Amino acid sequence: MRHITPEEGRTKRGNLKYLDQLTTLARKNRRKMTREESIIWSFVRNRNLSFKFLKQKPIGRFILDFYCPQLLLAIEIDGGYHEQKQNRDQGRDELLFTRGILTLRYKNDDVIKNTNQVKVNIKEKIN
Repeated sequence: MRHITPEEGRTKRGNLKYLDQLTTLARKNRRKMTREESIIWSFVRNRNLSFKFLKQKPIGRFILDFYCPQLLLAIEIDGGYHEQKQNRDQGRDELLFTRGILTLRYKNDDVIKNTNQVKVNIKEKIN
């Protein structure tokens, strides 16, 4: 399902708005990816999926691990600290969904132990 973000959620050029303060943090995160993020980034950045993904992309008040603007798709890699923040993550996903963005979430352990399955799952969701 694809939603269109209202005008107030977009810049003059049509891009999704974000908080300017997130720019510095996103740049820092791009330089210091986790091992699990690096695995998924090497998969999505080589255009194995025929779509361009951005890493550590600010959207609204969030920074998405990986984001495909053509598909309005976010991929999040959750570390151990996310287990205590499941309600927050669910709320975040719902807010992104109201902007038309679908979020795929994978745990660090799944990325390490079941790398091929995660990649297959991402491909299936895109197709």
